[in-house]
Amino acid sequence: MSRFKTSTMDGDLRKVFGNPLPELYEVAAGPDASPALTRALELRSFLAAVEEQVARVRDRVHADMDPDRDMGELSADKLRFDAQWLEAALEARDGYRAALGELLRTMPPPDQRARPVRTTQLRATATLPPSAAPAPQRAGAARARRP
Repeated sequence: MSRFKTSTMDGDLRKVFGNPLPELYEVAAGPDASPALTRALELRSFLAAVEEQVARVRDRVHADMDPDRDMGELSADKLRFDAQWLEAALEARDGYRAALGELLRTMPPPDQRARPVRTTQLRATATLPPSAAPAPQRAGAARARRP
């Protein structure tokens, strides 16, 4: 799993789909990939990227606030900017987590996914009473030839 960035929802994906992440990405690249798996992995990738941004901002703020750091290097503007960046990244993270969680909750159970859906074509039939549609005289009679 070293080529993939981790996300906080990786365990949920494995639990729902039953395979480790690298195998899920292999399945998703194939022609028989379910739309749910494809969407779940797409959301998971977005989530992993946003969580990486959250961690970067957090680490940057921690480094700026290090007790051994020179107080003259502190910048309120820089900290305000980092706070705005962190707020945006946390909102995005929460949105991706909610969307992925909802997708995983609403997916059909694994034993129902592989079955094709059968539809029955219904035919409507109606019988008119004999007096409802009188047939024109000579209906079905051959036309007489004219010279």
